[in-house]
Amino acid sequence: MEFTGGGRLEIRVTSADVGKRVSVRYVTGSGEAGGMFTDAVGVLTSWDDRVLLITRRTGEAVRIAESSLVAGKVVPAAPARRRGPSATFPELARATARAWEPVESEALGGWTLRASDGFTRRANSVLPLGDPGLPVAEALAYARQWYADRKLPAYVQAATGAEGTQELLCAELDRLGWRREVSAEVRIGALAPIGDLDADVSAVRLSRAFDGTWLRRYRRFGEPGPAVRALLASGPSVWFASVAGPDGVPAAIGRCVVDGRWAGFMAVEVAPELRRRGLATSVMTALARRALDEGASAAWLQVEADNDAARALYDGMGFAPHHHYHHYRWAEA
Repeated sequence: MEFTGGGRLEIRVTSADVGKRVSVRYVTGSGEAGGMFTDAVGVLTSWDDRVLLITRRTGEAVRIAESSLVAGKVVPAAPARRRGPSATFPELARATARAWEPVESEALGGWTLRASDGFTRRANSVLPLGDPGLPVAEALAYARQWYADRKLPAYVQAATGAEGTQELLCAELDRLGWRREVSAEVRIGALAPIGDLDADVSAVRLSRAFDGTWLRRYRRFGEPGPAVRALLASGPSVWFASVAGPDGVPAAIGRCVVDGRWAGFMAVEVAPELRRRGLATSVMTALARRALDEGASAAWLQVEADNDAARALYDGMGFAPHHHYHHYRWAEA
C-alpha cells in the first residue's frame, strides 16, 4: 500500500472525507517504546474530538487517535470482482429480501419494517434501503415503538463492505445505543459451475412444497407456527430439496428461490452423523440445475461469519464474499 509523495509519508485525508473509503497508516502503542505501524482500510465514518472512526469491510470499527496518524489517503471503492457475476448492493439486498418475505411489513420512506412473530432476525428487522423521510434518530425511535407494539425486540439489518453499503448508518446505530448482535457474509457466484458439479443427485427429491418431515430436519423444530410456514413458502419461485434418511427424517434438505437471474440458496442442512459425505453438494447441485432450467445464471447465499465449515464448502463451489450484513439490536436500558 503506497502512501508516499516524493519519498515522504503524507496524510491526505481530512474530516471532509467522512463517508469515503480511506486507507491510513498509524502508530500503535508508544512511539518511544517501540510502537508499530498498522494499516486500516475502510469507510471513514466519523472524525470527532481528534479521533477517527474507520469501519472495515467486516463491520469492525477501528478508532484511531489523530495524533497517531502517519499517512492516509482516499482510495476507490472496493475493487471490482474478477470472476463470477457482478452485482450492486441495492440489487442484491432486494433479491435476498424477496426470498424471505415477512408476514407483516410497513414502509417508512425507503425503509421497510418487517415482522414475522419473531422467527429469524431477517424477517423481524428494519431493512433500510433508502431515506426514511425522517432524521435517522426519529426513524429509529419510530421503529422501536413499532416493534414494541408487537412485543418484539427492535433490530436493524445494515450492511458493510461494498460500494453503496451502510457504514455511516452502522456507526450511527452504535452511537445511538444499538449493539451489533450477529454478522453474516452475503456470497455470490456463477450458477452454472454449481449445476455442473460431479455430484450424485439421484437421491435428491425436489418439490414446490415442504412437508412435516422436511421441517423436522430444518432447525429441528417441533410443530412450527404459521409464520415459519409462510416465510418458507415466500418468494418468486421456490423449490425445496430433500434426501431421504433412515429414520423418516431427511438426511439433508435445502431451499432455493429463483428470482430473475438470481438463485438464492438457504436452509441447507445435513444430519450431523451424515456430514462430509457430499450430501450438501448433491442438494445444491440439484437445486442449481432446476434454477438454470428457469433461466437463472447467478447464485447467492448467506453464511454466518463464524461458520468455517460452510464457508469452506462454498469456497469450493466458487462463491466469494460480496458484502457483510449485521443485525443491530436496541440495547434497552
